Amino acid sequence: MTKIVLALFGLFASLQLQAQNLDKSEIQEPNGSAIRIAVSKFELEDGNSFFEEAEDFERKGDYNEALTLFGKAAFEYNSVKNFNRYGLAVIKMSNMHYQLGRFADAEQILLNVALKNYSKTGNRAGIMNTYNLLGKVYLANTKYTQSMWFYTQQGILAKQLKSNNAYIESILGIVQVKIKKKDFTLALRDLKSAEWLANSIKTTQYKAQIKDAREMIANKTGKKVNPS
Repeated sequence: MTKIVLALFGLFASLQLQAQNLDKSEIQEPNGSAIRIAVSKFELEDGNSFFEEAEDFERKGDYNEALTLFGKAAFEYNSVKNFNRYGLAVIKMSNMHYQLGRFADAEQILLNVALKNYSKTGNRAGIMNTYNLLGKVYLANTKYTQSMWFYTQQGILAKQLKSNNAYIESILGIVQVKIKKKDFTLALRDLKSAEWLANSIKTTQYKAQIKDAREMIANKTGKKVNPS
């Protein structure tokens, strides 16, 4: 685990303590709440500014600078207990690590920060999205058993939340794992299921992914794979 991941964990703990101390000071000082509201607004604006600047660097491909700024945004959002924005910043941080090939760091942030944040706030959609990202990270790091497990968990939550898109994404993730494991027959079966579901909800969003997966299977098996 790198220093930036350790720093993030330390940040989370220190901010919780800071928040408790602030709560105590507000009880002791009648005018503290008004001051705190003003400070919170300032910190939220700082967080938004850092986040927007980070996205600019992300678009330019400067992932190291983007990572630093997303970390600063996460700090500000956590300070004001805006856990939705905090979660977004943390997810972005993990993605920067992913883009930089630091799969272990991306994994640790998703497991130890993002999932804990979404579990604490009861954000099931956030948990589902984090499962998808963990599946992606483990796949890139050739940890196929873990990848399969998280894509499967995403699919279970997608069914519960009635999210067809997330369910299709979980199936396509599983397809990629099975292709890597050379389970081409099973991968093709799941691919056909994803294609059928996409057609049933009349979406073309996954057409390119399905086509690419089908061509990958054909290239690896030497057999032409026809659409279902």
